[in-house]
Amino acid sequence: MKKLLLLAMFIGIFSSCEDVIEVDLNNAAPRLVIEANFNKNLDGATNSFVRLTTTAPYFDNNIPTVTTADISVLDSNGTMFQLTHTQNGIYVGDIPLQENAQYTLTIIYNDETYTATEKLYTVAPLEFVEQRDDGGFTGEDIELKAYYTDPANEENFYFFEGLSEKGDVFEVYKDEFVNGNTTFGYFVVEDLAPGDQVQFNLYGVNEAFYNYMFTLLQQSGGDGGPFETQPATVRGNIVNITNEDNYPLGYFRVSEISTFDYTVQ
Repeated sequence: MKKLLLLAMFIGIFSSCEDVIEVDLNNAAPRLVIEANFNKNLDGATNSFVRLTTTAPYFDNNIPTVTTADISVLDSNGTMFQLTHTQNGIYVGDIPLQENAQYTLTIIYNDETYTATEKLYTVAPLEFVEQRDDGGFTGEDIELKAYYTDPANEENFYFFEGLSEKGDVFEVYKDEFVNGNTTFGYFVVEDLAPGDQVQFNLYGVNEAFYNYMFTLLQQSGGDGGPFETQPATVRGNIVNITNEDNYPLGYFRVSEISTFDYTVQ
């Protein structure tokens, strides 16, 4: 009898663990999310795009894209450029980028106007990559350092990317303690092996973008990239001039970029 009683108690405990807990979350009105990156390579070629999405409920796996916005850019010479939608909320345009010129981005969506103004920030070229085979926290990972020489007697900020099929690394740097010296962007991911391809990108940015991206990377913990859903709101440099309470998320960045492709040895 005692055995039957104990068995009934265990069955009750395990069955109670299978109860589904419904979490009732308040769904806020969706906000526009703007990823606007205008890049100029060291050889002069440009690549400018804007990606528009909206925020979604926490448990929604689908990211809604915006395909009906009107996007334009006005440079400081008074020339207007129009961006056109291609796919998945990505808009592109052929926009020449020059030093000392300002660029004003304007996005019209749902009868509201979003805008931001930026200028081109130059970058130091990536020079070489140094490899160690006993790096990382375990001392057994392949560790890569992509070197560049920071210009002397000026304040510089950088956004660094290391991209590979085994994983990506994003980081921001400032030259507070390395002004005028050769320094590096650091890359280490699990399971990196000889023959793997890694693309390093170094962007010139300003202090405002440095602070913005530093906060995003701290919140994401280095997992999934800086443009994944964040636990708290981080506001960028784009404002809604029609309705300031309906502010967007994201950033408008104009950068010179240095790229270095490396094959792991």
